Amino acid sequence: MGFDYEPEPGLADNGDLENDLQDLLEAVALAAQAGGTSLVMFIDELQYVEEEQLASLITALHRTSQRALPLTLVGAGLPQLPGRMGNAKSYAERLFDFPFLGPLNEAQSRDAILNPAKAEGAIFEDVALREIFRQTKGYPYFLQEWGKHAWDCAKQSPITLADVVDAGKLATAALDESFFRVRFDRMTPLEKKYLRAMAELGEGPHRSGDIATVMSREVRSLAPTRGKLINKGMVWSPSHGDTAFTVPLFDQFMKRIVPELSDG
Repeated sequence: MGFDYEPEPGLADNGDLENDLQDLLEAVALAAQAGGTSLVMFIDELQYVEEEQLASLITALHRTSQRALPLTLVGAGLPQLPGRMGNAKSYAERLFDFPFLGPLNEAQSRDAILNPAKAEGAIFEDVALREIFRQTKGYPYFLQEWGKHAWDCAKQSPITLADVVDAGKLATAALDESFFRVRFDRMTPLEKKYLRAMAELGEGPHRSGDIATVMSREVRSLAPTRGKLINKGMVWSPSHGDTAFTVPLFDQFMKRIVPELSDG
């Protein structure tokens, strides 16, 4: 997609992102208003936007909001996003709503697996559905993986517990090689040791002091490592001093891939 028009001189061209973005979004919103329509911007992984750019975006949206122009933002990100937006602009918490979308409960997970199968003329045994929920913790992407592999493993309907057990092995291997591996490869050796220490403690959340104890380190010395892991989206802080994995099962992956804590 592209635009074949030359930019208009004097509009959003002074090189200052905060001012330019305000001018740009205001102009676009006015055009939408004149056309009797509205504009919605969708941005995924919003927590990775640099703070300066995030502040500019918030400021521009604030201006369009003040003028009641038909432009808004739907963003998605990890749980640390509200804090990052608040750090970028203190009024962000008043400008946006931050609904939390967590894992599905057991009934929702059951529907997510069973309804698509029914549409294709197949069903799951109840015990198989319970096992999928137990293994996936209701995490939507993991439900997709277990559902896919259970379907592939099953030779007939109903899909059984044995099918789901076989599917779990395949799904876990697939996640290890892609979903988890991508995250693992982005970390430094110390960051890997930090997450391995968290895994030693279980699912979490865990107190920073407990993680430091497992690593035989001082809490203060690990604060920068924890901060970097939060910025990378590996962990988040559900409350002050607590640290939790951003996705379930990552603790099990860390135990598989880093069998022991060592000084290496």
